[in-house]
Amino acid sequence: MSFQNPVFIPGPTNIPESLRRACDMPTIDHRSPLFGEILHPARAGVQKVLKSESAEIFVFPSTGTGGWETALTNTLSPGDTVLAARNGMFSHRWIDMCQRHGLTVEIVETPWGEGLPADRYADILKRDTNRTIKAVLATHNETATGVRSDIAAVRRALDDAGHPALLFVDGVSSIASMDFRFDEWGVDIAVTGSQKGFMLPPGLAIVGFSEKAMTATRTATLPRTFFDVHDMAKGYANNAYPYTPAVGLLNGLNQACAMLLAEGLDNVFARHHRIAEGVRAAVAAWGLELCAVSPDVHSDTVSAIRTPEGFNANDIVAHAAQTYGVAFGVGLGEVAGKVFRIGHLGSLTDVMILSGIATAEMCMADLGLDIELGSGVAAAQDHYRANPAAAHKAAA
Repeated sequence: MSFQNPVFIPGPTNIPESLRRACDMPTIDHRSPLFGEILHPARAGVQKVLKSESAEIFVFPSTGTGGWETALTNTLSPGDTVLAARNGMFSHRWIDMCQRHGLTVEIVETPWGEGLPADRYADILKRDTNRTIKAVLATHNETATGVRSDIAAVRRALDDAGHPALLFVDGVSSIASMDFRFDEWGVDIAVTGSQKGFMLPPGLAIVGFSEKAMTATRTATLPRTFFDVHDMAKGYANNAYPYTPAVGLLNGLNQACAMLLAEGLDNVFARHHRIAEGVRAAVAAWGLELCAVSPDVHSDTVSAIRTPEGFNANDIVAHAAQTYGVAFGVGLGEVAGKVFRIGHLGSLTDVMILSGIATAEMCMADLGLDIELGSGVAAAQDHYRANPAAAHKAAA
């Protein structure tokens, strides 16, 4: 691999130099008022990125997986039932975590490549007259398949059924890159991490709790210590943590939020959509298909690209790394060996992604696929020329 080349994996993403420098700071006393000047603006920035006026923001030294565990252990009790669809590797892993915590999971098996089945959720919730289901799990953007689901439709399913279940949303590969509306969608817990849309190194689990979710923490009895939000809230009140925080990463998070808000969230989302549309134009020019079954579920942060039957897609990823020093994502779970993934989120521009498209073309041609060199690049160029970046100055 080459440190000079950008990465095209779905995370960790490329780190802007200004954020790398923000994380690289001298040691400070993390129990001093100075730490509060980093902590509280970072939490306020995350709240704005979530488009919320009231979400309680908790930031743990962890990853998105720790964020999932925070959501479950603070609001649920052993034996509680949750509703979840399995439509990709990360929804599968969340289900597995629930089961390991002694929760009962009502699983809606969904083909990989499709979005969350809000209509099936609606039927199940309406039939749950005893209100057994305590939470609904929703993966906003399934990183393994490049599928974006309609969270507003899941909220409507809950509301139409008059169901009081909490709505938990995995926004690990969507938040800070794609439109996310915590308040408008009635999200109770949103989970993300530092290493994707926030353009930072891994190390922070970032979680937003609604007032309803905070109320649920008072009666939940699943065991928790490290991820106890009440302990964390007490620490925040004193400009501190209940243990040692990741000060440099929090300083980076503060700066990342400032960068995103300066660009303008709508501009951030438009940039990701424009870049993704260029990638999709390239895929079509190659004569290949996405794992995502239809445009309404296309992700703006990652494209999982199907290769011809009998071809091992992992060979493209290995060849790119060994020959050109460029990183793409392998297929996971049910689509392992069937897709390779191009991540197009975080700190990316049209020009950067064009280099990734060109590299993918070279790899496929080297490996004997019927790919015309320049075809995908030209298709993406046509898209970017017709849809120029309005926010380049702000992004820079």
